[in-house]
Amino acid sequence: MCTGHAPHAFRLDPARQSHPRSADASPDDAVLAAAENCPVEAIAITLHGTGETVFPPDE
Repeated sequence: MCTGHAPHAFRLDPARQSHPRSADASPDDAVLAAAENCPVEAIAITLHGTGETVFPPDE
């Protein structure tokens, strides 16, 4: 699902597991949609430099 939402930010390996293309990707709308729709909640987004959590939101 990640690559469907944000193919510029995620790639599939030969085992069809998703990986970020870059550790420093911008959390644009497509990346946020990928994180929000990840069926296993495996995507966490933090701002580079400050470490501020963008996703998942604080409960």
